[in-house]
Order: sequence, then structure tokens, then C-alpha cells
Amino acid sequence: MKETEKRKRKENGEYLSPYPVSRLAPAFELVDLAEEIAKADDLLSMQTGGKLKLLADQIRGLQEEARTLLEKTRRDQQLHRAECNFRKKPGRIYHLYKKKDQSLVFSMLSPVDWGARQPYGFEGSFRLESDMSWTEMDDEET
Repeated sequence: MKETEKRKRKENGEYLSPYPVSRLAPAFELVDLAEEIAKADDLLSMQTGGKLKLLADQIRGLQEEARTLLEKTRRDQQLHRAECNFRKKPGRIYHLYKKKDQSLVFSMLSPVDWGARQPYGFEGSFRLESDMSWTEMDDEET
């Protein structure tokens, strides 16, 4: 290679190295390298810790949602097992009572319909949904 060609390459930066290669270059300290690595490790640890915390929060949320779903399913199953002397139809509201022997019974009559002659303890009013789940009704809705 001709001397002028080498000089042009050097001026264009083609011979630059990302680390010092000359005895005249500034010293490359191992302490500086260690500090850089430590900073990178700290940053990566913070990022990873944040992501893991987010995942843990999401898992807790999903666990709570699963717990709520299982409780609602148990309640719906219990309501389907309540004594009932009529055919239940989706979309209608039924009133749940508890007998003295602690068994549950559905009635089409609300506590207002029974008046003072209410035979059992009132537990609540429920609407049977088309998917056969139950929705508890407020007093204003019944």
C-alpha cells in the first residue's frame, strides 16, 4: 500500500480502534471497566426487578379473579340445589328463604308478597341468567 493511501485511510478513521492500541494512548484502566460493568449490572437488575414485580402483581390479580370465580360458581351450585316446587326459567327473579332446619328454598313470592305471614327467613332475591348463573338483586330491583 502506498504511503498516501495509508494516510487517507488514517484521516478517514478506518484505522481507529475502539480500544487503545498504542503506548501513547491514554491508559485503559481496569477500574473503569469494572465500574462500567457494575453500572450495567445495576441497571439490568433494576429493569429485571421491575418486570418481575409487574408479573407478580399480575399473577396475584389472576389468582384473586380465579378465587372470585370459584366462589361465585360454588354459590350458583348451592342455589341450584335449593328446594324448588316449580320450574325455574331464565330471566325471572326468585326469592330465597332459609327454613328452620337451615335448608334453602326458592319461592316466587317476595317478602312483600308474604307480608306478615312470611314462613321462613329471607336470604335474598336472585335472577336466573340464560347461562344458568345467578345474579343477586338489590331490594330496589325486585
